[in-house]
Amino acid sequence: MLDVSNVQKVTKSVAQPRARGKARVSVKPFNGRTVLGDLHQAGSLKVVFPRTQGPDLQAVTVNTAGGITGGDQFEASFEARAETTLTVTTQAAERAYAATTEAGQLSTKLQVAAGGAINWLPQETILFEASKFNRQMHVNLDGDARLLFVEPLVFGRPAHGEALRDVQFRDTVQLNRDGAPLFHDGMAMNGDLNAQLARTAHGAGALASVIYVAPDAEAHLPQVRTFLPQHGGASLLQPDVLHIRLLAQDSFVLRQSLIPILTLLNIGPLPRAWMI
Repeated sequence: MLDVSNVQKVTKSVAQPRARGKARVSVKPFNGRTVLGDLHQAGSLKVVFPRTQGPDLQAVTVNTAGGITGGDQFEASFEARAETTLTVTTQAAERAYAATTEAGQLSTKLQVAAGGAINWLPQETILFEASKFNRQMHVNLDGDARLLFVEPLVFGRPAHGEALRDVQFRDTVQLNRDGAPLFHDGMAMNGDLNAQLARTAHGAGALASVIYVAPDAEAHLPQVRTFLPQHGGASLLQPDVLHIRLLAQDSFVLRQSLIPILTLLNIGPLPRAWMI
């Protein structure tokens, strides 16, 4: 006779499958263009390189797991050497799904050598009800390295009648230049996000943080301010460091301000993935 109790015990002791993904990309100069130097990818995180006309190299990350949930772990690093420009985006919006156990983890490192540049342009991250998600970003700039950085965040899908009543989200951004802190930011959200956003963020359904580090940052400030929505601000942290924060009703409204700003600072069209 089959011992059902033992079967149940074995079933409970088997851990649920978790997604794991790692990617490492470095680029180098070659005949006036940026080309791939080193590439390593494993698990559920892939990187593809679409053909483009410009001198920079575009990298598109793909999460083949379809999203991030409890216990998932993803790590990525991108390095731009001198005289190179690397643009990194995502194939689609990232999704943080409901988690019943520990939080999903995403850790990213950007390294930019003097004379190099990285445009970090992922599409939105969408938080779903009951999600648990921790995200860490570490950026190291050398000397006159340039950076365009954005992280758009969307709070659920209100058009589908969704509400975020039980969410755990941690987000940290640490940006250093020549080993010294240049910009450090952190965000922690727990519990009823809809109530918190209604109380502190005008009921926003989406937000974005933009950091631009380049010699012409101050010159761009007046035009950037013409693109700002009602609940948005832009300020210079240093003559070459521009910080922008945007709040919007939803992701569609957010993009109406965000795309013109990024197009201006990117000195050209955004990656094709943004337009699909």
